[in-house]
Amino acid sequence: MGVKVTVRDAVRLLGVPEKTIYRWIDERGLPVHRAHGQYRFNRAELLEWATAQGVRVAAELFPESGDHEPPLPTLVDALEAGGVHFVKGGSDREAVLREVVHALDLPGEVDREFLYEVLLAREDLGSTAVGDGIAIPHVRNPVLLHVRPAVALCFLETPIQFGALDGKPVETLFVIVTPTSRTHLRLLSRLSAALHDPEFREVLKRRAGLRQIAAVLRRVEAGFAAEATPASR
Repeated sequence: MGVKVTVRDAVRLLGVPEKTIYRWIDERGLPVHRAHGQYRFNRAELLEWATAQGVRVAAELFPESGDHEPPLPTLVDALEAGGVHFVKGGSDREAVLREVVHALDLPGEVDREFLYEVLLAREDLGSTAVGDGIAIPHVRNPVLLHVRPAVALCFLETPIQFGALDGKPVETLFVIVTPTSRTHLRLLSRLSAALHDPEFREVLKRRAGLRQIAAVLRRVEAGFAAEATPASR
């Protein structure tokens, strides 16, 4: 997932002026790399930073699939594949992640212990908590082959500290499992954008069922398509 983007790309993805990009590099730790005297951003790092900082990103980091590529899943598709789970065990981050991995619907050949380890390793790079009691544990570089893209929504019985910037304990987890980097970025960008929708936040707080949450997400994703249409003309 080492795709590099320019400052101009970052302006488009984050929807802010170029001077704001430079200010965020200096003041808010926006991760950046220098290549031949120019700034370059890792697309995954940029998206993760924006999600954690509560900065809205473009819902579509990539165009739709081409003729020779499999179609990218919608967020609703992935959520229906991952399901909604109520996690009772776990009193800290490590224990909860282990409980979550155990609850996931995965093929029998998937090494769950390895998945747990790589999810934990990603947290050690920086918390995936995005504030307001929500975290998005995921693997930066997808390592699971032959799995269908899934986003599992997990409601925790006991909120836990997850290192969120707002200091609030986490009670809602979205766990992203995908077979490719392209799919991973698609789902993470869409989820990040959806979390800015008040109705989506409200159904999460109420711990609504899968059918109601999916209905809200369909409306949200329809909005993404409408936003993208003018740019494609």
